[in-house]
Amino acid sequence: MAPRGKYQVMLTKRSVLSLCLVVVWASCGKTTGARVIKLGHGLPTSHPVHEAMVFFAERVQEKSGGTLRVDIHPNEQLGTERECIELLQIGVLGITKVSASVLEGFVSSYAVLSLPYIFRDEEHRFAVLDGDVGQRLFLAGESVGLRGLAYYDAGSRSFYTKDRPVERPTDLRGLKIRTQESTLAMRTIRLLGGSATPIAWGELYTSLQQGVVDGAENNPPSFYLSRHYEVCKYYSLDEHTSTPDVLLIATSVWRSLSSEEQRILRESAMESTVLQRQLWKKATEEALEGVEAAGVEVLHPDKALFVDAVQPVYEEVRAQPELFELTQQIRAVQ
Repeated sequence: MAPRGKYQVMLTKRSVLSLCLVVVWASCGKTTGARVIKLGHGLPTSHPVHEAMVFFAERVQEKSGGTLRVDIHPNEQLGTERECIELLQIGVLGITKVSASVLEGFVSSYAVLSLPYIFRDEEHRFAVLDGDVGQRLFLAGESVGLRGLAYYDAGSRSFYTKDRPVERPTDLRGLKIRTQESTLAMRTIRLLGGSATPIAWGELYTSLQQGVVDGAENNPPSFYLSRHYEVCKYYSLDEHTSTPDVLLIATSVWRSLSSEEQRILRESAMESTVLQRQLWKKATEEALEGVEAAGVEVLHPDKALFVDAVQPVYEEVRAQPELFELTQQIRAVQ
């Protein structure tokens, strides 16, 4: 439900539609003794990232003594990832969770997190996200109305296909592979031999059924919870990217909060990441067991073949000073 209260909206050059959305989906408001911030995202309620955001909301309410509240709207109720980012930018939505791959279309520096095989292993990935590089990226989007609060582990993305397994990059030739709306993600798929086809997550199951695409790439929990294994019977764990999810808050909303409210949001978000990583590890194990039980063939291809195939990406990065600098910083993290 939308929070009760009165909202003052200043007319700008934005469309009448945006004005209507501000009234209907106001991101912040006053209800009986509490300030409410709306959080919209596209995942189902069974997803470990959603569970972490529920914990985040609970901690915010506890820490604030009930004066600050986060209301969560899952399952693309308020729009796709891209649409939720746009709603944050105009102050219609307060917080959202998006993949860094989608976010790179708004804040280019986030693309570094989607580079194939940029992380040596899970320990290195967490060290990067929890360190200076991660914090630098949190602030990189402030000029476009976006500020980072936390990174949620999204594991590693691998290929799942309908009609044939992917054991080497050449097996992707002639296959239409669903990707996120990310220039870098599409470039990676093309280098590996596939035909990159961006499709909204909510439309993917039907697109697989109808043959619009021949496969997709995602982490084990997403493959399992989406029930895409009902259509795709091959899952090849090449783990080409390990792009995290990012919990974002609208800069306009952040600046409207008191320093104490900001502290509460930061602390609650960071606490939720600890829980989320635990939930993610368990969910990944359960997902792999679940898809195998459903008849999916889980393969472990030689990653070296895939690493070699994507090297041209790193040559292209050299021509982008900011991205190249971030790449070097990530590689230097121990």
